[in-house]
This record gives sequence, C-alpha cells and structure tokens, in this order.
Amino acid sequence: MTLDLANFEDQARQAVKLFWGNREAALARQAEAGNVDAGTRGAVTAGKNMDGFLIIAQSLIEANGLKDAQICVQQRALTLPGFYRPTKLWDMLVIHRSQLVAALEFKSQVGPSFGNNFNNRCEEAIGTAHDLWTAYREGAFGEDAPRPFLGWIMLLEDCPKSNTPVSDKQPHFPVDPAFRQASYAQRYHILCKRLVQEGLYTSATFLASPRTAAADGAYRHIGDLTSLRTFVTKFAGHIASVAAR
Repeated sequence: MTLDLANFEDQARQAVKLFWGNREAALARQAEAGNVDAGTRGAVTAGKNMDGFLIIAQSLIEANGLKDAQICVQQRALTLPGFYRPTKLWDMLVIHRSQLVAALEFKSQVGPSFGNNFNNRCEEAIGTAHDLWTAYREGAFGEDAPRPFLGWIMLLEDCPKSNTPVSDKQPHFPVDPAFRQASYAQRYHILCKRLVQEGLYTSATFLASPRTAAADGAYRHIGDLTSLRTFVTKFAGHIASVAAR
C-alpha cells in the first residue's frame, strides 16, 4: 500500500481552501448576475464545492496500483441500483473489471440553519447505505461480487452555532445520553462513528472547518475513527487489495 501522509495533509488543506473558495465565488457570481438566492443557497446550488476531496480519492486510486479503474464523477455515470428504490446517484464510483470497488459521498453543511439539515443528512446517509447493502445482498452487483468500500465525508462549518449545546424535546422517552446537550459538531461525529461501528460505511469522516479556512485550509476532527486520515488509510488499503487480486 502506498500512502504519503504528508502529501495527503497538504491535499486536504487544499481541498478545504477550494471548498470555501468555490462557495464564495459562487455567491459572487450570483450577486453580479443580480440573482442572489435566499441565504447561502446560491453557494450550495452552484455545486463543485467538494471537488478537492474527489481529487484526494482519485490520487489514492492511482497511487495504489488501480490505474485501469473506471473513476466515475459525471452524473450520467453515477447511478447504482437499489433495493427499496430503483436507483441512487452517488458522488463518486470506482469500477474495475465490471465490479463495483467503491461508492463515495461527499457532503457539507454551512450555517445558519443546522437543525433540519442535520436530520436530513442523517436520514440520507443511513437510508443510502442500508439500501445499497440490501441490494448487494440480493445480487444487484453480480453474483459473488466482492464487498465494495462505502465512504461518507461530511464537512461542517466550524462556528459558534455549530458548537453550541443543543437541547431536545423528550415528551415520551429519554434521548440517548450521547446526544444530550451535544452540539451539531458532536452529533455529526457520533453519527459518523456509529455509521462505521454498525457496518453501514467502511469509513465515515467528519471535518469541521471555519470560513477563514479559505486562506489556510484549516480543519479539525473530533475523534480518530472519524478523521480524514482514517478514511485515507482505509481507502488506500482497500484499493491496494483490489489491485493485488
């Protein structure tokens, strides 16, 4: 397995800078065109904010010997069959010799509204993984297909509101103690940790980054299991094992 951690950390900072830079550029284009969306919707609908993380994944595929893999990043080639629904669009697929090697999702959330978006991201992440693994069990990706790598990366704005403890209504039954008075940053960390512990994703990453990171690419993680370094290590190992078959 080939893994240059110093290079990865530089790539990660560049990916974070690209994320914030693309958001600001999208908002500026909206303003210049006189078509400013409500809140920060313009930056979200412009897309491409997480492209730097796709580049990290692509470089890991190339560095670990899977040079003839089909790396799908265009929408027309990102569809996989489901079990509870006909299809699902992923953010990145890796196909090698007609077998699914990896399916990756790259998500982000920026304030000011964290509550509803957090719940939507949770439902999406859990449902997507459960749907895929059920389809896999039923042979949707071929008889005796090797188990693919499933990855989920979430980048959250690191700001006072995302780090403030949140209270929950408990009219009938108590909330899981892990979530009591947990901020949205802590809740995303818990989500990612449990997605991995329950086998829904091979790796689930949570990153927190402030808007000022447009200048220096700063980011942080809360725990090792949900760190970007863990994702990089696991993904590189999976790619290397496929290349060695």
